[in-house]
Amino acid sequence: MDAPGDAPAVAIAGATKTWPNGTRALDPIDLEVRRGEFLTILGPSGCGKSTLLHLIAGLEAPTTGSIRWWGGPHAATGRAGRRLAMVFQSPTLMPWARVDANVRLPLTLAHAPRDEADRAVADAIWLVGLAEFERHWPRELSGGMQMRASIARALVTRPDLLLMDEPFGALDEFTRQRLDSELSALWMKRGLTIVFVTHSIHEAVFLSTRVAVMGPRPGRLIDEIAVDEPHPRGDAFRLTTRFAGYAQRLSRLVAQACGGAAADDAPAAERV
Repeated sequence: MDAPGDAPAVAIAGATKTWPNGTRALDPIDLEVRRGEFLTILGPSGCGKSTLLHLIAGLEAPTTGSIRWWGGPHAATGRAGRRLAMVFQSPTLMPWARVDANVRLPLTLAHAPRDEADRAVADAIWLVGLAEFERHWPRELSGGMQMRASIARALVTRPDLLLMDEPFGALDEFTRQRLDSELSALWMKRGLTIVFVTHSIHEAVFLSTRVAVMGPRPGRLIDEIAVDEPHPRGDAFRLTTRFAGYAQRLSRLVAQACGGAAADDAPAAERV
């Protein structure tokens, strides 16, 4: 059955996750991802941000509760209007393949017609600003450029929902801010719905229309705030009192989520 036109991109109801060893990764989560929004999941290490994103991606199943995509089951995703793609923390590029071949991989696996794939690859590479580097090897690219190639590979299938798991966390601050700006512009240009995981409060404020804050042990949603500021947001926005106000509110929520403990105190097995 087709989903109603107003169904959210993702609806999570009472979803929990307990690993086979008995570790409870997520307490019941209730969350809707609205079509066209930029939702950031913010929280300290070990709070289950990546686990929650993997549930949304369909890479893991909840132990209890349910998840619906555009009003239907995960099996209904993949058709027009219900496509999703994921960008991981590291670029995960094939070192033996050039940039265009890396970007083409999802279409190759889907046996897409060559002419159609050629156009989609060229379009995705152009969107991320790598048009002059499509024949380069991954080792010839900077860290930021490798991540752009990874984003292009996600975009090549023309997803409606883009999931991103701390994609810029390993980059220097200058590159990170530049890619944040480019991602925001891409979100607007393509009309995407984005769920973005980060532990950076400033990144969350700059990018998001809404920020959901998670707390650890086990992972749970603490609160959320709407970042009611117009897009596009230039670098000048980072210097405003409004930006500082949002950052302060989120800082208090993260401190509340941590219960006074440092985020990095989480056991390695719980840092998901």
